[in-house]
Amino acid sequence: MAAVPRDAGSGPAAGARFFCTAGRGLEPFVMREVRARLAATQVEYISGKVFFTTCPDLNRLKKLKSAERLFLLIKKQFPFDVSSVSKGRMCNEMQRLISDDPESWLNAISIWKNLLELDAKKEKLSQRDANPLKRNMGENDIIIAKKSKTEIQENRECQLEKQMEEEILEQGNGITEREEVQEEESEKDVAKAVVAHIQGDLTFRVSCRCSGAVAKTFTAQEIGRVIGIALMKQFGWKADLRNPNLEIFIHLNDVYSVVGIPVFRVPLASRAYIRTAGLRSTIAWAMASLAEIKAGAFVLDPMCGLGTILLEAAKEWPDVYYVGADVSDSQLLGSRDNLKAAGLEDKVELLKVSVVELPLPSESVDIIISDIPFGKKFKLGKDIRSILQEMERVLHVGGTVVLLLSEDHHRRLKDCEESSSPSRSHGSHTGEPGSEKCLNPEEKPGLSETASSSFEASHQGCLDQMPPFGSLVPVECYSVSLGKTGACICKYKKSHSSGLAQACHHRPGSSPRASAGRQ
Repeated sequence: MAAVPRDAGSGPAAGARFFCTAGRGLEPFVMREVRARLAATQVEYISGKVFFTTCPDLNRLKKLKSAERLFLLIKKQFPFDVSSVSKGRMCNEMQRLISDDPESWLNAISIWKNLLELDAKKEKLSQRDANPLKRNMGENDIIIAKKSKTEIQENRECQLEKQMEEEILEQGNGITEREEVQEEESEKDVAKAVVAHIQGDLTFRVSCRCSGAVAKTFTAQEIGRVIGIALMKQFGWKADLRNPNLEIFIHLNDVYSVVGIPVFRVPLASRAYIRTAGLRSTIAWAMASLAEIKAGAFVLDPMCGLGTILLEAAKEWPDVYYVGADVSDSQLLGSRDNLKAAGLEDKVELLKVSVVELPLPSESVDIIISDIPFGKKFKLGKDIRSILQEMERVLHVGGTVVLLLSEDHHRRLKDCEESSSPSRSHGSHTGEPGSEKCLNPEEKPGLSETASSSFEASHQGCLDQMPPFGSLVPVECYSVSLGKTGACICKYKKSHSSGLAQACHHRPGSSPRASAGRQ
């Protein structure tokens, strides 16, 4: 995989523990990115989350591209055993997430507060020369938006707040005798003093996700209420479901229990520079990062759609010649709007052409990155082979292709290769027969850096068994989730000139600018 651009900055001397949520199958991309971009250490993952230690610097953290959301880690532990205890006992066990180790909460809150203070100082400096009128208008817009949102939820949330406060009075003696023995009075006094110094009058709300056996016993609202009551007891915080100072995120399932604080209110995956969303931005960035883009390269997306892949690539690797092609006027219009909104209209050239009739000379392109359409709306069928042949023609020897393929397209490519294997033209690369396997991290708590390295090495061994298609030799393959459907990010390298490329070296109507892209 290509090296992610590394940001300047000192190593994590005073590192804090964070975790990112990631789409299924993107964990390896997040792990590589945090190591390269943040100089992160102690990198490990469980399904859907990547944990790491790094210097708490918001400017660097907000540059992460492959993750969905970023959290400051408070606690990570084994799952609750809900099968052998009563519901009341489980409530006490959940409350011990707070009462057994209040120091970890206070440390996390202190780091979180410092992050906000440093960010606020930098924001003031950056706005010093800004237009005051423009700034006031922006603040008014935010106030109006918040007011509209809170009015809709006001009645329901007020009732929940009142219910939480009533329950804390009813459960005043809810801590078990065992818990009272573990909590010494001196520790309580120190904790309260630190809280008063750090937070003042802190308001909070709890966001909860639960699945598996826990979800069969508790609803997310019930768990949120239990945790909220414990926080009010322990620290004296006040619940505020509408506009809290602090949000607590808790995720309970059959594999792990994780508690954290969202570092940013807006998810990392929500790109401010994308006007109309197409392919998921994290998937698009992962594909671009896999392509090993170098300065001066000629990069093509022959089925660009709304241009999400080109946007993500051009934002990260700007000194490159990008070309996007599509047959749909509406898609090209959306792509132009996105490029204009991102300030990249001069970085990407758009062409209205068919993917099977590209007006480019043979072996003129360095890198091809594309999302091959699939689903009910798109019925490519056997056309997938002709698409690959045209991509193979315009790609130069040693060039890279990164494709997002449906599982069905993947199977078709394999079937095409197997059926054409006996009559393969001379000079083609012959690979050993074997079954193709996509990377899919097992749901295993706490995979360490060493374990993940051996995991990737064994994965590469599986790839060596994959049969090639023409002159495109498979290099890497990752199984990823697109919501309700699965797909594969596949990387190929062109090993030699194909017969088709030699026969059609100069296609009529080739773009002069495109043919000069690599010169």
